Amino acid sequence: MKRNILLIISGGIAAYKALELIRLFRSKEMNVKCILTKGGEQFITPLSVQTLSGQEVYQDLFELTKTNEIEHISLTRQADMVVIYPASADLMAKMRVGLADDLASALLLATPPSTPIFIAPAMNVQMWENAATQENIEILKDRGVHFVGPDQGDMACGEYGYGRLVTPEIMLHHIQKFFNMSKALLGKKALVTAGPTYEPIDPVRFLGNYSSGRQGYAIAESLRDAGVDVTLVSGPVALSPPDNIYLVPVQTAQEMLDACLEILPVDIAVMTAAVADWRAKTVATKKIKKTGGAETPSFELTINPDILATISQNESCRPKLVIGFAAETNDLLENAESKRKRKNCDWIVMNDVSPATKIMGGVENEVTILSSSGKQHFKRADKKEIGRLLTKEIIEFFNH
Repeated sequence: MKRNILLIISGGIAAYKALELIRLFRSKEMNVKCILTKGGEQFITPLSVQTLSGQEVYQDLFELTKTNEIEHISLTRQADMVVIYPASADLMAKMRVGLADDLASALLLATPPSTPIFIAPAMNVQMWENAATQENIEILKDRGVHFVGPDQGDMACGEYGYGRLVTPEIMLHHIQKFFNMSKALLGKKALVTAGPTYEPIDPVRFLGNYSSGRQGYAIAESLRDAGVDVTLVSGPVALSPPDNIYLVPVQTAQEMLDACLEILPVDIAVMTAAVADWRAKTVATKKIKKTGGAETPSFELTINPDILATISQNESCRPKLVIGFAAETNDLLENAESKRKRKNCDWIVMNDVSPATKIMGGVENEVTILSSSGKQHFKRADKKEIGRLLTKEIIEFFNH
């Protein structure tokens, strides 16, 4: 299948390398449409870009196509990937805040969330190391933008450090690797659970936990971006429903189990939800009141259904890959490995949720994946990055 690449060439002395990247794209039978910014025009000509790409070069925000579609809308709908090579600090700053004052920035603002964006930065070392640039990069990464480079070396300005544009060959390698990996999950179906469950005690009180649901939502979004058809079963959270993901909101463990069984069969199950182990055996129909004395109310608990074990041990329609989560506070590896074997899941993702880590309810995570073949540790990072790393591991699983 021929891939459609939308290449944005921004300003910088390294812009001439984009011509070689165009040639490499064409050699791999990729269709290339090019946007040349005003800065890029200072270093290479539209004619040279058009000659190598074999297609019209786009420059003006207000040009219209022959079908009267606004240019930046029609171009984004046709692209399998948007590549910025080279990417200036200015263009990345525009992306971060959502400016749309030229064709390139308007196009980036109109790019659907499902279309991958690859950026190869190129700039002076001081610009690269500036706190504003680094902050912009982190925010763009959190939004799912892929960065390649920059390299370290001598600059055209005479300085030395990070900021050199990666070679066209390296850029092509990363793009091809992404396309090859993404094929593995294209069309697959996934069930992801997220958040806490609330088990009512009376009409106003419940048993629950501090789970925010952020990790489960991040995994669901990353799988979606890899071409997976994702259904997200979520307990009560303060998060916006993700785009292009079917969301099933639930409250209790029993509701979550019922929803999960309704969704089967799927290829992948990622069970991140922090499900309450117990519930009140009898739920009071009225609010339990203080009597004014020293007596405290008591109520009997009963065990909740084990959702992970039910899914993982389902003989009729077990997912090919079942991933459980183990939130531990002590004896981490021992407890997590015991859970993996006991519940028959393929992987257990273990994390330390001791209060000092500030992981439960927070925006960062640090995890170790345990499987029958060993363990892999991911250092502390934003939960969106952990979601992307886990998705890469899932892709590798289906590639073998």
